[in-house]
Amino acid sequence: MTVYEEKKGKTILKEENLLSGEKIRGRRREKRKKENTDKRFVEREREMGRGERREEEKEGVVMANDFFWSYTDEPHASRRRQILSQYPQIKELFGPDPLAFLKISVVVLLQLWTATSLRDAGWLKILAVAYFFGSFLNHNLFLAIHELSHNLAFSTPVYNRWLGIFANLPIGVPMSVTFQKYHLEHHRFQGVDGMDMDVPSYTEAHLVTNVVTKAIWVIFQLFFYALRPVFLKPKPPGYWEFINLFVQIGLDATLVYFCGWKSFAYLILSTFVGGGMHPMAGHFISEHYVFKPDQETYSYYGPLNLLTWSVGYHNEHHDFPRIPGNKLGCVFS
Repeated sequence: MTVYEEKKGKTILKEENLLSGEKIRGRRREKRKKENTDKRFVEREREMGRGERREEEKEGVVMANDFFWSYTDEPHASRRRQILSQYPQIKELFGPDPLAFLKISVVVLLQLWTATSLRDAGWLKILAVAYFFGSFLNHNLFLAIHELSHNLAFSTPVYNRWLGIFANLPIGVPMSVTFQKYHLEHHRFQGVDGMDMDVPSYTEAHLVTNVVTKAIWVIFQLFFYALRPVFLKPKPPGYWEFINLFVQIGLDATLVYFCGWKSFAYLILSTFVGGGMHPMAGHFISEHYVFKPDQETYSYYGPLNLLTWSVGYHNEHHDFPRIPGNKLGCVFS
C-alpha cells in the first residue's frame, strides 16, 4: 500500500503492505471462491514479469517457472480509496494538462518535417535517424495517446479522441482509438486473465523462456502487443476506428505521393525500433514485472520521464489515472 509520510519537510510516498494482511487477503479469496470467479492473472511470468502464486503455496514464495494467481480484487481501487481518505487534497491534481495540445503538436510537426527531409537520404542514414531520433518522438506520441485515452488534454472526451488521431499520424499505422478501448480495461481489470491485454498471454510466457526467444520477443514487442487482443479478445471496429483508419491512410498516402516511400519508411522504422530493443520501450516490461509477491505495479523515477509523459510514475498513475503526467511527480514529492 502506498502511504504518505512527512520526512525532512516533504511529504513522500512510502510503500507499506497495509492491504496485504492475512485476514484481508483470505477474506477476498474466500469471496472470489464462493462466487466461483476466475483466477486473476496478476503478473507476467517471473522471467518475463510474471510468476504464479497458488492458494496452497506459502506467502512470499515466488515460482520462477509458473504464474502468480491471486483471488484478490484489482489493487489500485483499494489503494485509491485509502490514500484519498487520508490525503483528499490529491484531488486538486485531477484534470487535463493545458499544455498537452501544444506539446503533441510540436512533436507531430517535428517528426513529419524530419520524414520529409529524409526523402532522398540513404537507407543507413534513415535507419540511424529513426533509431537515435525518430524513435524517441514516436514513442513520445504513443505515450501521448496513452494520456489522451484518459482524457487528460481536454475536459471534453471527443476532443481528446481527435487529438489522439492527430498524434497518431507520425506513427504510421492507426492505433489510437483501439488502444483506448483495450487500455481502459487494463486499468479496470488489471491482471484479469482473458481481460487485460496489456500483459503477455499464457502462451507467450511459456514459449519465451530463454535468451534467444526473449530477445526476439523484445525486438518484436509491438507486434505481440498489437496482435494479442486480435487472437485473445477480438472486438469489432467501431465508427471512430474507421475515422482513425481513413485519416491515417490519407496522411500515409499523401506522404508517399509527395515525398516517396523513404519518408514513410522512416516513420514506420521509428515506430518499430522505438517499441522494441530501445530504452524508451523498457517501461513495457518494468511496469508490471514481479519483484515482490504482493505488489503488481512498479515505478521508474529516472530522466526518461521527461520524454515519456511521466509514464514511469506507473504506480501513481494506476492509483490516480485522472492525474496528468505533468502532475504525477507531485503525488510522489
